[in-house]
Amino acid sequence: MFIHLYMNDSILRLQNNIEPLRQQIIKHPVYNHIKDLEDLKIFMQFHVYAVWDFMSLLKTLQNELTCTQVPWFPVGHADTRFLINEIVVGEEADVDMNGVRKSHFELYLSAMEQCGADTTHIQNFIRQLKVSNQFETAYQKSETPEAAQQFVNYTFDIINSKKAYLQSAIFTFGREDLIPGMFLSLVNDMHQNFPNEISIFKYYLERHIEVDGDHHSHLALQMTANLCGDDEKIWQEVEQATIQSLQKRLALWDGVYEVLKNKYYSQAS
Repeated sequence: MFIHLYMNDSILRLQNNIEPLRQQIIKHPVYNHIKDLEDLKIFMQFHVYAVWDFMSLLKTLQNELTCTQVPWFPVGHADTRFLINEIVVGEEADVDMNGVRKSHFELYLSAMEQCGADTTHIQNFIRQLKVSNQFETAYQKSETPEAAQQFVNYTFDIINSKKAYLQSAIFTFGREDLIPGMFLSLVNDMHQNFPNEISIFKYYLERHIEVDGDHHSHLALQMTANLCGDDEKIWQEVEQATIQSLQKRLALWDGVYEVLKNKYYSQAS
């Protein structure tokens, strides 16, 4: 059954219940510790894992909610198929600053390379995962940070649940609209001093807000409302999963924060 988003009290209740956690993420002290280009590089080297597994979550939803096999058969509700396919196009084949088609993950890697952030760990992780299909092996051989490991593990726990409503929920509520204005101001200030190093990342953030945080967030909200319907047990399960997803995001930022704090302590001593 197609449920109109603006009549869905369950969405509003969930948003209200997770707002304190969202505010903890938006106001996390990690942002105050990003003071220069080197700090931003460290932040990106953690954050890129969340960008990558976001794409994995996205493609899982497409696989669950549409037919991606041959022979083709209609799957689910056409409205939901439209919503996920619309999001996939924007995330998997967006445009960079020059109008070249790229996924948001590939755009993020370009931003890292431009500013000199180390892409070795994430590239090795993907390479090892392709070969072994074993996350623990890929983590170990790529020296993936522990906080990033835990973040990705939770995402794939939800992916492996085979529950599209949970996948949609953490996609919708655990990822969108979590970039604070102060961080955007910081990046804009850095861009004035380092235009040749920051321009792609600045574009990525602006594109994220324009596409992910606006159009795609509305599509994702409607998709989640459709999948959960009026089943109260499902909404309770969704709330629990969303809270855990936000807690993993907090822990990821804690991991970055510890690295930045240790950096400044070592410099001061």
